[in-house]
Amino acid sequence: MPNLLQALKSVAQSFIKDENKTPLHIGEAMGCWIFLALVGETQVQTEVGINSTTDSELRKALQEAVNMFKSEKERISAFMRSEGIPLPPLSESKPISDPNSVPLGVKLTDNELANSLRKKISMAITNCSESAAQSIRSDVSLLWAEFMQEHITFLTTFKSLMRKRGWLKVPPPYYPPGLPQTEK
Repeated sequence: MPNLLQALKSVAQSFIKDENKTPLHIGEAMGCWIFLALVGETQVQTEVGINSTTDSELRKALQEAVNMFKSEKERISAFMRSEGIPLPPLSESKPISDPNSVPLGVKLTDNELANSLRKKISMAITNCSESAAQSIRSDVSLLWAEFMQEHITFLTTFKSLMRKRGWLKVPPPYYPPGLPQTEK
């Protein structure tokens, strides 16, 4: 089954191929810079998480996230270079290490690792949507839509694992005044 976003992207690209490419405005450039800094640092922090957990399902999900961040870093960096935008300084990738050798006082719990990643991906989704809304150029808007779709897709499946393990922090229900409260 074809990917809906890919189909829409192909149609949109056919309309914008002849679009006059104006220079990026400062908001577009800043959105790129912030996103690259965010995914670059989140990638490194997620690698640390892989080195801290022995949970095989969480390790697999964290590795999927790292792969997504690496791919996005490469694409946004190439775009920024082509547009003449300086790249932010980023931390180096972490080498693989034995999770059992990490001292307990330093090690984050699986719950903390999962919720930290969930929050950072939520921040990236917000960054993508704000940057897309500020973009004037269609090619830039499509780039943000692509990144946002990747993050939403990952987060949707990741939250399933979090629910399964009891890690998903859910706010209490809201009952508007005057409506009866229902108990589970």
